[in-house]
Amino acid sequence: MLLTGQDNEKAVIRELMTSIGSERSELIPLLLAVQDEFGYVSEFAMQFIADQLKMPPTEVYGVATFFHFINKKPKGKFIIRLSRDMSSIMKGAKSVARQLRNDLGIRFGETTPDGMFTLEWTSCIGMNYQAPAMMVNNEVYSNLTPPMVHRIIEECRQEISIRRPTMGNVGETYASMLSYASHEPNAALTRAVREMAPADVIGELTVSGLKGRGGAGFPTGVKWNLAAKAESDLKYIICNADEGEPGTFKDRVILGKYADMVFEGMTLAGYAVGATEGILYLRYEYTHLRPHLEAVLETRRQARLLGENILDKDGFSFDIRIHMGAGAYVCGEETALIESLEGRRGEPRNRPPYPVEKGLHGRPTIVNNVETLATASCIVARGAKWFTGIGTERSKGFKLFSVSGDCARPGVYELPWGMTVQQLLELVDGVGAKAVQVGGYTGELVPASQFDRVMGYEDLGIGGSIIVYGQGRDMLEVAENYLEFFVEESCGQCTGCRIGNQKLLDGVRLLQKGTCSNRYLNDLIGLSHSIKSTSKCGLGQASPNVFIAINAHFQEEIMARPILAA
Repeated sequence: MLLTGQDNEKAVIRELMTSIGSERSELIPLLLAVQDEFGYVSEFAMQFIADQLKMPPTEVYGVATFFHFINKKPKGKFIIRLSRDMSSIMKGAKSVARQLRNDLGIRFGETTPDGMFTLEWTSCIGMNYQAPAMMVNNEVYSNLTPPMVHRIIEECRQEISIRRPTMGNVGETYASMLSYASHEPNAALTRAVREMAPADVIGELTVSGLKGRGGAGFPTGVKWNLAAKAESDLKYIICNADEGEPGTFKDRVILGKYADMVFEGMTLAGYAVGATEGILYLRYEYTHLRPHLEAVLETRRQARLLGENILDKDGFSFDIRIHMGAGAYVCGEETALIESLEGRRGEPRNRPPYPVEKGLHGRPTIVNNVETLATASCIVARGAKWFTGIGTERSKGFKLFSVSGDCARPGVYELPWGMTVQQLLELVDGVGAKAVQVGGYTGELVPASQFDRVMGYEDLGIGGSIIVYGQGRDMLEVAENYLEFFVEESCGQCTGCRIGNQKLLDGVRLLQKGTCSNRYLNDLIGLSHSIKSTSKCGLGQASPNVFIAINAHFQEEIMARPILAA
């Protein structure tokens, strides 16, 4: 019998559910799988999925429309997404965009009449040190030039097998290695299982002073101890690999070169707190890494480093699965990430309770980022004393920094805490900069007059992204780019964040035109502080930082703009 289009959709969805699952928590993987089959998720498919999962259709639609990489309408065979973070803009993304428009004959947000190409902007894709960069479906191309773009388009038109980008060569971005390259594989897990009780592992991390490397800086040993003490028959370890902070690409490099260390760290956490299940939450933009990561996991299972009775330790069972994100910056916040894992919109939760008490499916859950878990492996292997011998009194150990922008040597640098901004600029050949963004878009814009400030928790201990701005950079263009990103990525829960960021963006555009009065500028500064104090998560609490900073450090420059003709 010949199936109708809708009958075929039903049959495919039922088959996908047999392999993926039919629980609410499988909603996003299911939507992505349907998209892989049909190119998009139709309203009929959403309705049918809702029926199968016994959910209101409005909830399925709400989830599908929340995430950027779930297509709600048909798109081209080749979806081209050009990164528009500031590092890409500084390195020529606008000329690449012009070439794409000319070659394809469409504007951004459109699909060619023959259905071959869709052209879109996207936020940071973790290739800032090789900007400008773009994704063609799930393949990543970097160091783009207009002639390269033309060749890629022609290859797609001829449906030639697209050249695989040199993504595996990630080690070239490292400098000043302290530990990762010399870490003995699985030395930490072996030591823990054979020589240490779970409490000893937590004690080692607590003494080391390791703090979360995702930006919040919460003590890792304290977090693991709280989860260990929580009573539950089931606990989870989540590795947050949703590295969406513009200008940050260190976690992508770690996963490409040192995935074993990350999985070792997750397994250590499982041993320390009594968890049996680990989940790597991988951002959609890093889909190209998934085959490599799955292969590493399978190798670890074969070596009895995952699964039942790990390293012949009776009763120690732990395994890891990969869960793909679907494109939402806010899911980098741990409770929003957990909401996403449960098949909901990635909207941050009210706290308390905290995830260590009531996290995924209401069970105690540890959420650590990629770098934190890899560093935990180093510490348990070598001991806390080794780690505390690096860095400063208040900032123990080392940190990975993603460096991009106006410097001659961009890349990932593993450095001890305690360096000044000026010393870092000397290392990356960025001396003479006008300003440096420390900690990504949500971090702090540091002017040249403050380059003696220290990279450490006692001062600039935020995140790992360093964006260098040279003397010729327009700081209003920088602020506009940041605020466009925050307006796009706000989950919309908090009124101040949802509406206030748009008002700040409008203000920046008035400043660019030379038509913003001092009185209105002061009103916007007041609004900035209101947004920070009334927002639930880090996005709204930090999104006004750039507006406040350019007013504080570059007011003469921004208020001296000539009035532009209408």
